Amino acid sequence: MDLRAELLKSIWYAFTALDVEKSGKVSKSQLKVLSHNLYTVLCIPHDPVALEEHFRDDDDGPVSSQGYMPYLNKYILDKVEEGAFVKENFDELCWTLTAKKNYKPDRNGNSVISHQDAFKLWCLFNFLSEDKYPLVMVPDEVEYLLKKICTAMNVELNSCELDDYLSQEPQGQGGLTVWQFLDLVNSGRFLRGIEQEAVSMAVEEVYQEVIEDVLKQARSPHGYLWKKGQLRRNWSERWFTLKPNVLSYYMSEERKEKKGSIALDKHCCVEMLPDRDGKRCMFCVKTSSRTYEMSASDTRQRQEWTLAIQTAIRLQAEGKKSLHKDLKQKRREQREQREQRKAAKEEETQRLRQLQEEKERKLQELELLKEAQRQAELLLQEEEQRRRQQHEEMQKTLEIQLREAEQARASMQAEMVLKEAEAERQRKRILELEEMQERLQEALQQEVKARQDEESVRYAQARLLAEEEEKLKQLMKLKEEQEEYIIKTQREKQVLKQEMENKNKCLEEAQKQLEEVRVNRQRVDQDVMAAQRKLRQASTNVKHWNVQMNRLMHPIGPGDKRTNVSGGGFAGYQPLLSRRDSSLK
Repeated sequence: MDLRAELLKSIWYAFTALDVEKSGKVSKSQLKVLSHNLYTVLCIPHDPVALEEHFRDDDDGPVSSQGYMPYLNKYILDKVEEGAFVKENFDELCWTLTAKKNYKPDRNGNSVISHQDAFKLWCLFNFLSEDKYPLVMVPDEVEYLLKKICTAMNVELNSCELDDYLSQEPQGQGGLTVWQFLDLVNSGRFLRGIEQEAVSMAVEEVYQEVIEDVLKQARSPHGYLWKKGQLRRNWSERWFTLKPNVLSYYMSEERKEKKGSIALDKHCCVEMLPDRDGKRCMFCVKTSSRTYEMSASDTRQRQEWTLAIQTAIRLQAEGKKSLHKDLKQKRREQREQREQRKAAKEEETQRLRQLQEEKERKLQELELLKEAQRQAELLLQEEEQRRRQQHEEMQKTLEIQLREAEQARASMQAEMVLKEAEAERQRKRILELEEMQERLQEALQQEVKARQDEESVRYAQARLLAEEEEKLKQLMKLKEEQEEYIIKTQREKQVLKQEMENKNKCLEEAQKQLEEVRVNRQRVDQDVMAAQRKLRQASTNVKHWNVQMNRLMHPIGPGDKRTNVSGGGFAGYQPLLSRRDSSLK
């Protein structure tokens, strides 16, 4: 936890103390006073211009914590330097503001702790609380702090009673608030019969150890440590205080007069020394510049001091500034790991419970399935028996129908002798019926075989039965068609007979007409032959007359004029004779 986070925790208490109406907002005048006091205790130069600029009077309404944080970070926390101020004064300022409103000790003076002890416990609470707001301290840290206080008083904490109290006390956000914690300590429930002075000393010791990082200090009445001087080499009794980076020593336990300090770093070491110069239980601290010799009152005290100094040197070597910050982080990591293990265990338990429930449910389902299977087997047997009976009845019915079909086929063959094409088609249908009969017999054999395969062939049986029913319907339909066809054939036979009679009559009439046509043709032929004879006679006559004409005209041939006249006179008759011949033809 860095310095900024520590300061913010205390400032949060001061801000909430100024929020009288619990609205999350504080007036500007109060924030100005708070900021001014923070400037003072943190030893930061005042910046009145920035202060007045940020909290101008023309702003509307009070300021929330979110509105105050930018100013707090920029003008105060960013300028804080570690070691430049006394943190105890800063904590006292914030404690004073929040204690007036929230801390309510017993008015009769029966409180176990004083007001100053309450302040130190408040500081310890801030150090050990979680880094989230509102600030709370988890039960593990409450037990840790109470154990530290009881250990400082050589008293054992009753953990069972503390667990009962924590289980009964309503805890917000998973822990105790600081005021619940102070009420718990003031109740005297865990510090019965212990004087207030002893409690104050224990609280002071824990405060110095945790807050001021004092790893070890000499305890009264066990006495001080003896230290050997560097120049005079004499032994002086001093009150020692150990922090992670320095071992300081004072004239007395009030620590008003500091006599010196030993800076510790990773190059220092601590060693045991043999007894000499009348001193016993000796040890020394070696630094890069000097060796410091000291003597404890007994072996136990020397062991405690050497271990504490070695712890401080180890922290310096690891680059850690505070032992308890490191321990707090480790405890937090352990809690997180414990919570993770607990969550994982609960999740595993839940998963096992679900698996067990799932197993029981599956067993119940299995029992139901077994019962359903038994019932299904009974139903299957009944259904098989019923189907067997139906199959036997159907087989008998099919045999009767086949015999009837054979009889119908024989009758149809006898009736369809006169029409071969129709009879051939009917024979094909009969062949199809025979093939169908064979398929039905094969289906029956397959059904008998399928009964041995039980469930896997059951659906095939149903399909074959459906096919048998369909074929039966087809047989019935064919029978009806055959009967209809026989009737139709008889009707067609009568129609054909009537048509033949009509055609015969028409043929006789056509023959008569043909005879008449032949007679007419003979008559026409005779007329044509007569006309041809006449034509031939006429042609002969024409040729004869042409010869006669040519013979008569031949003697008058000599002479041009007569020739022209004679040629012009008979030449005009030649085309006329040709046209007459063509017309006669």
